[in-house]
Amino acid sequence: MAGTKDTTKGSGRPRLLLLDGHSMAYRAFYAFPVENFNTSTGQPTNAVYGFTSMLANILRDEQPTHFAVAFDVSRKTFRADIYPEYKATRSASPDGFRGQVELVGEILDAMRVPHLRSAEYEADDIIATLATRAVAEGFEVLILTGDRDSLQLVDENTTVLYPSKGVSEMTRYTPQAVFDKYGVTPAQYPDLAALRGDPSDNLPGIPGVGEKTAAKWIAQYGSFDELVAHADEVKGKIGEKLRAGLEDVKRNHELTQLVRTVELPVNSLEELVRQPYDTQATVLLLDALEFRNQQLRDRLFAVDPGAGGETGVVVAEGPAVEISGTRLTEEGGLSDWLAQHASGAGLVGLAADYSWALGSGVVNAVALATGTGEAVWIDPVILPEKDERAFAAWLADPRRPKALHIAKQVQRAFAEHGWSVDGIVSDTALAAYLEKPGRRTFGLDVLAEEYLGRSLDTSGAAASGQLAFGEDADEEAQAAAEHLMLSARTVLDLSEAFEQRLATDGSALTLMRDVELPLAALLARMERTGIAADREWLAQLEIQFGAAVQQAVKEAHHAVGHEFNLGSPKQLQEILFNELGLPKTKKIKTGYTTDADALTWLAAQTTHELPVILLRHRDQTRLRTTVEGLIKTVAPDGRIHTTFNQMVAATGRLSSQDPNLQNIPIRTDEGRMIRRAFMVGEGYETLLTADYSQIELRVMAHLSEDAGLIAAFTSGEDLHTTVGSYVFGVQPERVDAEMRRKVKAMSYGLAYGLSAFGLSQQLGIDAGEARRLMDTYFERFGGVRDYLQRVVDEARVTGYTETLLGRRRYLPDLTSDNRQRREMAERMALNAPIQGSAADIVKIAMLKVDEAIRGAGLRSRMLLQVHDEIVLEVAPGERERVERIVREEMASAYPLRAPLDVSVGAGPNWEIAGH
Repeated sequence: MAGTKDTTKGSGRPRLLLLDGHSMAYRAFYAFPVENFNTSTGQPTNAVYGFTSMLANILRDEQPTHFAVAFDVSRKTFRADIYPEYKATRSASPDGFRGQVELVGEILDAMRVPHLRSAEYEADDIIATLATRAVAEGFEVLILTGDRDSLQLVDENTTVLYPSKGVSEMTRYTPQAVFDKYGVTPAQYPDLAALRGDPSDNLPGIPGVGEKTAAKWIAQYGSFDELVAHADEVKGKIGEKLRAGLEDVKRNHELTQLVRTVELPVNSLEELVRQPYDTQATVLLLDALEFRNQQLRDRLFAVDPGAGGETGVVVAEGPAVEISGTRLTEEGGLSDWLAQHASGAGLVGLAADYSWALGSGVVNAVALATGTGEAVWIDPVILPEKDERAFAAWLADPRRPKALHIAKQVQRAFAEHGWSVDGIVSDTALAAYLEKPGRRTFGLDVLAEEYLGRSLDTSGAAASGQLAFGEDADEEAQAAAEHLMLSARTVLDLSEAFEQRLATDGSALTLMRDVELPLAALLARMERTGIAADREWLAQLEIQFGAAVQQAVKEAHHAVGHEFNLGSPKQLQEILFNELGLPKTKKIKTGYTTDADALTWLAAQTTHELPVILLRHRDQTRLRTTVEGLIKTVAPDGRIHTTFNQMVAATGRLSSQDPNLQNIPIRTDEGRMIRRAFMVGEGYETLLTADYSQIELRVMAHLSEDAGLIAAFTSGEDLHTTVGSYVFGVQPERVDAEMRRKVKAMSYGLAYGLSAFGLSQQLGIDAGEARRLMDTYFERFGGVRDYLQRVVDEARVTGYTETLLGRRRYLPDLTSDNRQRREMAERMALNAPIQGSAADIVKIAMLKVDEAIRGAGLRSRMLLQVHDEIVLEVAPGERERVERIVREEMASAYPLRAPLDVSVGAGPNWEIAGH
């Protein structure tokens, strides 16, 4: 647990650890993705897992003799009596979190750890009461909490451990650390908090007053009370704001002070002495929660006071694995190390420290580690020329197998340094994604904790003499090098663990090696290349969309008769439903929703112009924001270098960020105007775009084997016209625009799990008509109906769906007792095989096109992949050959029963090249 090591252990004094249970469970919930931790019955367990893992680490590192956990009961404490709005703006706990606090309590019961609650007071007050008593009785006190109000308890005997990263890294707050961070003493912290305010507790501060100003005032006047007494002396507008908000900050000060006299069922602190676990109960509970990670169990039972010794604490100093690391500066040193340790067929783990700035990457350091425990740290800046040549050759050698973490980013950064990387056989982030595609966190530290039971904390390791840095090297540099080498070893160990897991997980291992890893290399090149951008055109669009936003504001104010904030849901609710008396929309906790769907519904229900104006305001605001984002991301080379994400969408689709190209509307005039800014670069002739026509529906036809739908695709006629003819029982020439619109919405809706109600909302028809339309469709295309039913039923049994390439998506909520969660999982089960298969086909097509272009020795190159579209930059004289390659390779990417159809266009910019 990084940052929590304490050099004062062994003082002989009793040590009390107090933990804010609700706060730490909540942080664990967000540190460990809920999608990755569910029992077979659908019960989320990520908060329980993270909390338990954190417990094992903190008990190991801090070795308390006494231990207690405090929990909140509700928000209706004495503070709410003083100030009813206290914490009133906090949203309800996420659905996945509910019920996990009770499970945390069961873990503590099995470990025989006292956990305390009070109906009138908060967990912080319980902790303050116990800490005050403990210090008076000669204890050392440690407080582990995510609430900064506890910093007021810090003194020479009391330390607060505050989580700085998830629940794995803590900042240790001593009196000096509090002062260094906030500029006040611990006793003065409530003074600062009162002036600053706390939005999470709904406590307003003085507008414009941050921590620095508050600390300056406190230092100047000595205390909060003295500042209040001399408030008239504070000059300027900030003084006026202080005086105007005095009543608020006085109340804040009262509420922020922790109570140290809570009546608790603890007669003596000896009741908090650590007790041996109820071993059988602990094992049974871990089994019931399906925590099969043996390392977690080992760490948890290693700190069982009943396991031996005075407290039964097993101390693990330094890193969790032994590595023999070195930093090589003599010429030939790295060459010799590579020849000795990395010249064979054994897998080598690689970790890199790199940074980015507008499309350019800088490699700060690299570390390699072998399975025998050898590791090396490399500084590219001072690497001797002979060693750099040897390292570059080793990196580019496909015969030297390498394991990386987020290989795409490493390859892109290394390319900036002139290094190419081949022989990558494992990417631990991609492996984690393929095993659990719903995962949201891919940090190496999180994966190490989850799969290896290992912390990347290296505190104390640098001082152990393991690093040959020389006497003049500073401790921070040694620690950074040690961390990077341990990371390289962790990548190696994770890759081996994932290989075993993926080998038994359908086609996951094949997907990683044949699709995702080659694609990562291609995406790295695409990101580095970027696409040329017309700055002047974007600047004009920014002005245009900005003017449209202001015009919408004026029209909205005129329509209502007075000014108001169009971005305030509260004000919109008041105006729409009270002032104007428009029909009520869906009820939510804060009133009635004013989201886009609600405004669209209102626009259809009333003749008042405001809903339409609000929708236009939101559209133009979104467009202006999109353009502003594009302008900011134009690099000095005049190109936009977006970052492609392989591990965001659970279905396997690619996405992008910085900028997000998915945000650019496809079919609107404004979207086409924005696409015009993406243009062919200097030295190239044209942009070429290619995409698949109706790929999701072709995949659905293939998977369902519906003869009618396949025939509709192979007839050569317009698909939606042909399907409309079947559904409405008329000749194709009699299918009008409205019929076609309904059929198109339904066809795509079925591929995305659309319900009859959803179809009715989308088409503006009643649910009965939508149901009749779907029934008619299914009568004609029974194979589609049978497939959609079958895929959900099979997933309910197996727990997952699969794409054509065997990409799995696990859906434990298919068996949930919660109807909403179960229905959501059913829609995902319908959607995942279709959209995921389409995504896989696009990825294969990208690889085939790139390989053919490069294999032919052409200069043309792939730049973007957005939705189902590929954008290429074509070199002079190569257009005909590139277009032929694109058509042939994309059409043959996968043999579907409804053949793939490719559309191609070309032009000087993305808008003209569209088709």
